Amino acid sequence: MPTHAEAEETVPAVGFLYPGYSAEDDYPLLERKLAEGGPAVRLPLVHTDIGEDAHRVDALLEMGSAARLADGARQLAGHGASGVIWACTSASFVFGWHGAGEQIVELSKVAGLPASSTSFAFAHAVQALGAHRVAIAATYPEDVAQHFTAFLKEAGTEVVSTRGSGIITAAEVGTWGREEVLAMAAAGDHPDADAVLLPDTALHTAAWLPDLESALGKPVLTANQVTVWEGLRLIGADPARPGLGTLFARQL
Repeated sequence: MPTHAEAEETVPAVGFLYPGYSAEDDYPLLERKLAEGGPAVRLPLVHTDIGEDAHRVDALLEMGSAARLADGARQLAGHGASGVIWACTSASFVFGWHGAGEQIVELSKVAGLPASSTSFAFAHAVQALGAHRVAIAATYPEDVAQHFTAFLKEAGTEVVSTRGSGIITAAEVGTWGREEVLAMAAAGDHPDADAVLLPDTALHTAAWLPDLESALGKPVLTANQVTVWEGLRLIGADPARPGLGTLFARQL
């Protein structure tokens, strides 16, 4: 009979670099939900040093710097991951489409694995859903939220509305519960939007994905949700699972 360690080695894994501590408990929850609805996938997570906790462009550029990501990538060694995701939206899209692309190229080189980030996960998820127009309901200040709008437009997505919530720190975002998340999503919805996007991996959403879509009557994409979906896509694993929103309801 194989040992626990030997059995674990046979389960595919995606590694995540997560900035600081806010909603990292979404990942073990998503790992359990994946296993309940289909083949198991391990989601090992390494916390990166964020420097200053601030949704401010200069602080976000430093948070997503090559040195900080490289330190995290080295810590992932030994976890058996077949791919790595920078599990952060704001500290990737603030670099712009080209800069965010360079960020994951460098991460891939350091990790020796295919790589992506939450920002590209959103772009790929929108395409997978066939959503032509989206609304953004963001925790960020308005100026930071507009950088995400610009990023999505570079991906060819029409953004019909963007609403920021003015929250400065990830620590505060991490304290939000179900009612705050549902209220933000509803306030940021738009009648012309095919889907509503909730960026920020500091925001807990994994437990409320069906609730969000039920309340809005349309697909809702959240940061930790799309990050895990992108990880499965990256390693060629079938993401189709029940209970994780429209995005996970179909095969790639």
